[in-house]
Amino acid sequence: MSEQILILFIFVLAVFVGFEVISKVPSLLHTPLMSGTNGIHGIILLGGMLVLAKADNSLVQALGFVAVIFGSANVFGGFMVTDRMLQMFKKKK
Repeated sequence: MSEQILILFIFVLAVFVGFEVISKVPSLLHTPLMSGTNGIHGIILLGGMLVLAKADNSLVQALGFVAVIFGSANVFGGFMVTDRMLQMFKKKK
């Protein structure tokens, strides 16, 4: 039980640190930051698929499925946002 509390504590700290880091990013750096987070979400997607491949109970299958869905949505949405932002810098004909 104490190991689960420790893992939850680390997760909550990661959420706070992530929020603080992202909120301090200037708007000019959002496009490169999105490209980096797309790579991270690709790793999450791969990890979710690996969890699903080795799943032995329904809880692990559900968590792997959720990781794959969220990872896919973030990768797809991140590339769409990045493409839209890059379209703003192209010259109009």
